[in-house]
Amino acid sequence: MDRIVNKQGRHFYFPGRVIAVFLALLAWGLLPGQKVTNVRVEQDPTLRYYKISFDLSGNPDELYYIKAAPYREGRELNNPRYLTGQGIAAPCAPGKGLQVFWEPILAGQEPEGWQFNLSAFAIPKNMIRVEGDSFQMGSNDGGSDEKPVHQITVSSFWIGKYEVTQAEWREVMGSNPSNWIGDRLPVEKVSWFDAVDYCNRRSVKEGLTPCYNGSGNNITCDWSANGYRLPTEAEWEFAARGSKLNKGYKFSGSNDIGSVAWYGGNSSNNTHVVGTKTANELGLHDISGNVWEWCWDWYDSGYYDKSPGSDPRGVGSGSYRVLRGGSWSSIDGSCRVADRFGVSPSYKSNVNGFRVARAVF
Repeated sequence: MDRIVNKQGRHFYFPGRVIAVFLALLAWGLLPGQKVTNVRVEQDPTLRYYKISFDLSGNPDELYYIKAAPYREGRELNNPRYLTGQGIAAPCAPGKGLQVFWEPILAGQEPEGWQFNLSAFAIPKNMIRVEGDSFQMGSNDGGSDEKPVHQITVSSFWIGKYEVTQAEWREVMGSNPSNWIGDRLPVEKVSWFDAVDYCNRRSVKEGLTPCYNGSGNNITCDWSANGYRLPTEAEWEFAARGSKLNKGYKFSGSNDIGSVAWYGGNSSNNTHVVGTKTANELGLHDISGNVWEWCWDWYDSGYYDKSPGSDPRGVGSGSYRVLRGGSWSSIDGSCRVADRFGVSPSYKSNVNGFRVARAVF
């Protein structure tokens, strides 16, 4: 394995041919991206609010969120309150003369002397933004590893609308390990290590900062990176339950498993095209059934007794990684949103796949 070092000094590991492609793209300036330019800051002399005007270049077919960070005397506010305008609550298209507004007094800040760092982030293709909130994780109706039911707070994140398809896998990896072949079928027969490798390679391909470095059982995740990664077990369950739109369903999107999942009772013993079953409250498909989905966490049957209350990411080591959601061969109980399962991270089977996640900035 080769390694590449970014400007922050982080080391990321990839096969040599991936680095060659990455460096070639850098040399030719072809990495995809967007740019905020021509930032102008004005303050209303009476009401003291700020108007920040800017130009946004990017792909005209994409929409972008804007992050505006006020700074003053060496102090920066990363998540300022009372910030409104284009690209803040809803995404915006590239253009000139876009504007955002900030009310420092309402935010409890001094009104004078603020400047602003602006950046733009494209809406990831086929991903859904999950707004952070608290929820009750676990169940009293399943196995002992689902207990106790406990309150967890999860930060906002992006998660794939569908399981990673074979076409998506082949575009990044150049091969297809799956048992049943079809562009819109979920990729399967991939290990946890394979899924992590895919996330890093796809991140590089799209000009993002990879999340994973290290190798074997010493792989670590940079949670501040903007690249692709596996969801944590808590993120997965929060999304499976519909996040803030949670209606308390047993399966993801319904109490009727047949309407939302390809499982042992209706699959005819094979995978099916992603998105053909009804989505859950967030618009996510196949969270229950089709293929089991790898999560980041090491599996620990007693983790819920010691889980932190905010953004839990599992124990630091173990023998098995978490799979969630059930598959085309599963009984209905394994497709419940609370069901937990762990296998070796090197395990490959035609029941195993995954979906990707990304941090929200």
